[in-house]
Amino acid sequence: MSFAGPAPERINGRLAMIGFVSAMAVEITKGQDLFTQIGNGGYQWFLWTSILFSMASLVPFIKGVGPGAKSNRFWNADAEVWNGRAAMIGLVALAATEFLKGGTLV
Repeated sequence: MSFAGPAPERINGRLAMIGFVSAMAVEITKGQDLFTQIGNGGYQWFLWTSILFSMASLVPFIKGVGPGAKSNRFWNADAEVWNGRAAMIGLVALAATEFLKGGTLV
């Protein structure tokens, strides 16, 4: 496994998907922007979630199971990669928009 292997992008994509959905959920329910969430202890949740999901994501690779081993017509490895990429862009766009706007997106 290396930086060019399948694990780094999948793990980062999974973390971005969790981060984007979590950030939007807290923003909608509590009215806090992303930077307020991080300042109010969100970095601790991010740290532990990152460790947990990174370790869980490595288990199949350690067992020798490829990313497309359990793919079907609806759930497939390519969709996960593209959704992860979209979440990465969405998270950066959310942070940039809230920074420039000076408040929450919604």
